[in-house]
Order: sequence, then structure tokens, then C-alpha cells
Amino acid sequence: MKLTMLKSKVHRVSVTHAELDYEGSCAIDQNLLDAANILPFEQLHIYNVNNGERFTTYAITAPRGSGTIGVNGAAAHKASPGDLLIICTYAEFKAKAAEHFSPMLVYVDADNAITHTSHGHLAAV
Repeated sequence: MKLTMLKSKVHRVSVTHAELDYEGSCAIDQNLLDAANILPFEQLHIYNVNNGERFTTYAITAPRGSGTIGVNGAAAHKASPGDLLIICTYAEFKAKAAEHFSPMLVYVDADNAITHTSHGHLAAV
């Protein structure tokens, strides 16, 4: 049996821009991609905290340290600058391997700079 598990999460990033006239994708600061172990062109599941929209796209790199979270193409209808997003990736694991897997969780401040990370332990609210 295979299980689909959370691989990584970038929690409550702020959209810096939304560009409708673009091929598609989500531009993410390279620091955030590295911290969350997300590769360019990897599938993303994005959850908009402000309006409840949920959509799927793929990651592209934005300049390191820029704080950029750019929602592009048709997805730009689902997010506006200033919206808070949760960006997730998932991976399939055999059941035995899933028991020992911990996702990478990345938390940011209001400027999308990393405040801390965690391997599978949710932050206290």
C-alpha cells in the first residue's frame, strides 16, 4: 500500500504579486524553496487563507532573499497581493516508509523571511 503524505509546507506566506498575463506557476523566493525542499517545477497545492481558494500549480524560482511569492497565470484569479497562503507539496511512500517520514515545515514573518523550520512538528498556536 502507498500513502500520500505531506512532504513540505510553507506556512502563511504573503502574496507579493499576482500576474494574470503569465504562462502560469508560482514564483517563490529561492530561500523558501531550499528550506522547504521544493524543486523548480514541482507540483504545489496552494491554500488561500483569506478567501478559501485551493489550487494546484508548480514552483518556479524567484530571487534569493527577495521574499517573492508571485501567483501567475489563471491562478492569479485566486490570490491577490497581501493574501496569506499555505503552500504544500506531497509525496507517495510505501506504508512502512511513511511511518518514519517527517515533512519539512517552514514558517515566515510578514516579509516572507524564514523565522523557523521544523521536521514534522506543528508549531504551537
